[in-house]
Amino acid sequence: MHKQTYIHQDDHPDLTDDDLAGKVLRYIQYVVLIDTSRLQVMALGRMVVLSGYVSCETEIGCVEEAAASVIGVHLVENRVEVLLQH
Repeated sequence: MHKQTYIHQDDHPDLTDDDLAGKVLRYIQYVVLIDTSRLQVMALGRMVVLSGYVSCETEIGCVEEAAASVIGVHLVENRVEVLLQH
């Protein structure tokens, strides 16, 4: 299976819902050098909801900033949490 990566042809400002969520996740994976395997992106219209887990507080802000910079995203709700490792 070929993993799809973010490309600039994804920069359509009219994407919504699942298409926008997919674009945002691909962009986050492209620009943020963190483990995104526990990250989920859902879009309702042009509002993006981020959820899941990252390894530190700094990564929460990086993920949110990346999502907000995607063309077509009007609002980001960040529900990402730090995964506590024992």
